[in-house]
Amino acid sequence: MKNNISQNIYDKLPPSPRGRGGQGGEGKLALIHDHLAQDGGAEKVLQALAGLYPQAPIYTLLYRPEYYRAYFSDRILNASFIQNFPLGIAKYQWYIPFMPAAIESFDLRNYDLVLSSASSFAKGIIAAPQTTHICYCHTTTRYLWDYSQQYLEELPLNKFFKKIINMELSRLRQWDKAAAERVDFFIANSKNTQQRIKKYYGRDSIVIYPPVDTDRFNISEEKKDYFITGGRLTPYKRFDIAIKAFNKLNLPLKIFGEGPDKKRLQKMAMNNIEFLGKINESDKQKYLAEAQAFIHPQEEDFGIAAIEAQASGTPVIAYNKGGATETILHERTGLLFNQQSWEELADAVLRFNLHYSFDPRLVKENAERFRVDRFNNEIVKYITEITNNKEC
Repeated sequence: MKNNISQNIYDKLPPSPRGRGGQGGEGKLALIHDHLAQDGGAEKVLQALAGLYPQAPIYTLLYRPEYYRAYFSDRILNASFIQNFPLGIAKYQWYIPFMPAAIESFDLRNYDLVLSSASSFAKGIIAAPQTTHICYCHTTTRYLWDYSQQYLEELPLNKFFKKIINMELSRLRQWDKAAAERVDFFIANSKNTQQRIKKYYGRDSIVIYPPVDTDRFNISEEKKDYFITGGRLTPYKRFDIAIKAFNKLNLPLKIFGEGPDKKRLQKMAMNNIEFLGKINESDKQKYLAEAQAFIHPQEEDFGIAAIEAQASGTPVIAYNKGGATETILHERTGLLFNQQSWEELADAVLRFNLHYSFDPRLVKENAERFRVDRFNNEIVKYITEITNNKEC
């Protein structure tokens, strides 16, 4: 069913010469997203935006067909030329140097409003002078800015190839800064991201936290003896320190998710650590609700999984940096540790076991601050203000 509030905004936009919907830049409002090659927090935001604006076509660098069938089968979904490159979907990282040209290739001349959902390239679309471009920014492009040195270190390449890639990153960094200047209005997904938008792009922004479907998660009557963590298994998520801590503590830890770092992590883990792989939503709800605590060892821009755990009444033990500082109430809905090391995490887990008892109802109540309807109302209100001011 269409959202009546957002539909009214859609109707208020000035008439477009070629109607609504369709390819080739037709319509009043368009949604732009980096790519649909994985299912993460940014994709959940896109799904929420698509629900708010059911007539808006979606533009993206590339998409997995199964993702399209699952979430957008009734929508117009336009991909860039990278979609047709050899292994353009499975190995899309190969084509990062082509992505600026790919995102700029979309013809958006006849839209009155474009709303980009960007962690990297989507903010670089080229809109007409009369078109308003609002960017919902999940992060400043990490591997170009604060994560660039760590990104290079983690690449399984020799020094020669790393030097070549470093030069390419420098070129992309210049493009990324120029792309940010094309945005009319920035929305940050957290105060943490807001600060980085100001630091790296020199732009102001407002904060609207991402939507979390807290209604899907419920408190369990009975807790099991295990701890849980999970997400996309990549090096920057620092699941390695969780594994080292639980190896030393010899406490049960369950890890859900898939990713390029899985094999390395499995080699590190002892028998008390179980890898669940990719799990469905029903199993995820059950595992989160019955866990003693959710382990959050990484620095995230926001961190939806930590909210989902709290929505299950499960406290979070988290690294005291990034989005966790905004979403977890220390000693009320979880514990924050200050150094990103297995020793600090192990100490926090021991303190959790010995000294703390958390009320699941209060933990869940904190998660309700990030409900989907709150996100919808704030997004619609903000876009209403922008479009109204433009008409004045």
